[in-house]
Amino acid sequence: MSGLSEERLESSLVYDGTLLKVRRDEVRLPDGKHAIREYIHHPGASVVIAFLDNGYLLLERQFRYPLNRVFIEMPAGKMDPGETPLQCARRELLEETGYVAEHWREIATLHPCIGYSDERLVYFLARNLSFSRKNTDEGEHIEHVELPLRDALEMVGKGEITDIKTITGLFWAEKMQGGFWK
Repeated sequence: MSGLSEERLESSLVYDGTLLKVRRDEVRLPDGKHAIREYIHHPGASVVIAFLDNGYLLLERQFRYPLNRVFIEMPAGKMDPGETPLQCARRELLEETGYVAEHWREIATLHPCIGYSDERLVYFLARNLSFSRKNTDEGEHIEHVELPLRDALEMVGKGEITDIKTITGLFWAEKMQGGFWK
């Protein structure tokens, strides 16, 4: 694999936003030639596969500005500086849904946009939920959705759930419930 690696020669910050930072790097390719690599630096995020005691998934409905529509999603959010993925997952579940979970299990780390971003999504399974208090961020408007896993998967098949982090989480939950993955 080391024969495929690229060496960073120069790096510059092209855009420094509130959430995202865009970088432009000059690299040396394995054959010695030079190339430019542009990518988005993302702080990383946690995604919560939250099961209520009745076996339903706790999802949310939220408007997403870039696509100008409402999406059904799993609770998720970006990591704050110095925050661990588990701390982020706990915070996001509470902020977005008002629920806390007694049992947490880290499932996987996935990279959704490897061609243009260093973003990582850390998935957690949350069980034994209890309602505490809703505490959404300023400007965040979220509705809760409770669905059986089967119904959520049918919504994927019908194109009603299209958010990739949620689809991935649903497929992961299906494999875990079926005993294929632990």
